[in-house]
Amino acid sequence: MASFYEVMIERNFSSAHQLRGYKGKCENLHGHNYKVEIFARGAELNNIGLLIDFGDLKDAADELVRYLDHRNLNELPPFDEELNPSAENLAAFVCEYMNSRVGDDRVSVYKVRCYETPTSVATFRRDEGCLKDEG
Repeated sequence: MASFYEVMIERNFSSAHQLRGYKGKCENLHGHNYKVEIFARGAELNNIGLLIDFGDLKDAADELVRYLDHRNLNELPPFDEELNPSAENLAAFVCEYMNSRVGDDRVSVYKVRCYETPTSVATFRRDEGCLKDEG
């Protein structure tokens, strides 16, 4: 089994959404105080002993929070037409966005946990290409 380092940051935001095609009360517009946990990992540290600068990770996450906070997710791409704004799809969106901003050949954002409530959590995890020595 491969060894790797992992770091995590947490961010919070409030957004509204409605689940298209859902047969129940969540089909109606409602809001959540979301918490997302963003995990990055890699097999090696940089020349000063860091996997990734927490500041870089936080800056990218803060950019994304500014896009999502106090908004109706159904009005924001890709949730306006392409994706239903479920916690699962939101976790995947956050993961892919973060990885596009801070991922490289040494470190990747590979997992996001999206909490709609303290007891309702969806996780998205990228397994492929996360570590150089995994096949």
